[in-house]
Formats: sequence, structure tokens, C-alpha cells
Amino acid sequence: MPWRFSPRSHRPRLDILGISTVAGNIPLDLTTKNALKLLELAGRTEVPVHAGCDRPLGRALVTAEHVHGETGLDGPDLPEPATKAGALHGADFIIETVREREAGTVTLLTLGPLTNVALAFAKAPDIVPRLQGLVMMGGGCFQGGNITPAAEFNVYVDPEAAAMVFRSGVPITVLSLDVTNNMRSTKARIAAFSDLGNASGKAVAAMLAFSERFDVEKYNWEGAPLHDPCVTAYVLNPAIFEGREVNVEIETGSPLTRGMTVVDYWGVSGRPKNALWVRSGDSDRFFALLTERIGRLP
Repeated sequence: MPWRFSPRSHRPRLDILGISTVAGNIPLDLTTKNALKLLELAGRTEVPVHAGCDRPLGRALVTAEHVHGETGLDGPDLPEPATKAGALHGADFIIETVREREAGTVTLLTLGPLTNVALAFAKAPDIVPRLQGLVMMGGGCFQGGNITPAAEFNVYVDPEAAAMVFRSGVPITVLSLDVTNNMRSTKARIAAFSDLGNASGKAVAAMLAFSERFDVEKYNWEGAPLHDPCVTAYVLNPAIFEGREVNVEIETGSPLTRGMTVVDYWGVSGRPKNALWVRSGDSDRFFALLTERIGRLP
């Protein structure tokens, strides 16, 4: 999702330039439909959506309906979207968007496998130095993995794409399981979304109430971790989070540790630092920010 940051002293704002969908938790057609549904729910149908890669660069697709339901958005009863995706391939949309705007003003926010981004970088390496950066949800170090003992789902699905992106030279900020696993949607926090009284708040509450059943049983926590919104929260208020510059390499060869993010947190390898690894955050401030922003929507 390309976006541009407009600084304001008290109310930072994201200019969302468009959404590039990718196969991940669910197949591409459902991911694209869900993006259109959510934009209609939020009253932002002017934001373009372009479908990207329907499979990883060199592997069979792994999906996660067991967590998110058959639609990938089970829980709320959202109508079929009235809008349609654009004609461009998602990777080409990224390329055009970055080239059309002033260098250093566009950042990519990624919430799934990095397939579209890797393809865009391979097709148009000139866009890499033009980007302000890339902020991603993915990986794990101290928390291990959530799809295998070693790997987080987004990186596991397409480790070759992740390896390409981490070696590209683009400034990367990683919101990993180390921090997102601590952002837990407790019953009180879910109720706060529902109590907003708007359609978006009720839909978010329904999504979380559905999806949390899997993780609550899995982890035996009071609430389930809320991963992807950490990316936007970081951009809006990085002071909520803490991390350090590290080297990250992606395991692509081993069947046992496929997709592992090998994080040199203590600087023992001598390899150059290529990412800001976010390890912790204030969950109360995170949910307060998220609830306030959802409250602005229809």
C-alpha cells in the first residue's frame, strides 16, 4: 500500500495513494474483494485498488483460512463491493506511483507477503532509491514463528520475495511478532470498538471477535494479538514503539527453518544493518490510537 506522510503537529495524516493486493492469508481474488469492501465501509472508495501476484515467486501458495475464515474477513456481514479493482497489475501500480511522485515522499506499508514489492523492485530497480522507506508486518525473533516454530506467516509464504526486499537497500522498519504478539485485543478493547456506535467500529469488533477464537485457544492469552494495524500505528506515532537497527537475513533453503528472519540483534555477525527491528510497544497507547482513528470513520 503506497502512502505519503503529511506532517501535522497534533494530527498526523496518511495520504493513501492506493492498495496493491497480494495472495496470502487467502487467495488473491478474495484479498482484492475484501480491500474493496473495507474501503466502502470506510467511505474511501476514491482509493484505487490493483490486484497483484496470485502466488509466491517460486512456491505453491500457503493460506490461512483456519484463522481468518473462508472469506478472510469472517465476522462482520459486509455487502458485496460496488466498486471494482483497476486494470494495472499491483506491482506495476507500485512502480507508476513511486515514479510519478517526488523522490523520498512515498513509503510502502506491507501487511502480507512481499511478492508484489519484490516483483516491482526487480522490474524497476530505479524506484528503490526513490522510496522514503518500507514499513512491514512480518518476521519474528524473540517470539519465534506463528506458522512454523521458526517463521512468521507473511515471510514464510514467500521467503524469496522477502530476501530480495531485505537485500534491496530500501530503508525497512519491521513490526515483528516480537511486538505485535503483545498488542492483544481483549474483550474490553473489542467492546470499545463496538461502543463507538459507527458501522466501522461494529465491523472491527465483529472481525476481532471471530478471529480471536483461534489465537486465544492457541496461546491461552486473555486476548488475541492484533498484528497488521501496528504498521499504520507506527507511522502515525512511532513513539509508541521501541526497536534498534539490525541486520536481517531471510532463510530460503532449509525446509526446517524456511522463512525464518535471522535477526542479528546483538551485532555478532558483522553484517551491515539493513532494518529497524521493532521489539516492543505500549499496547494501551496502541489501542487508544486505533480506537480513536476507527471512531472517525462512518
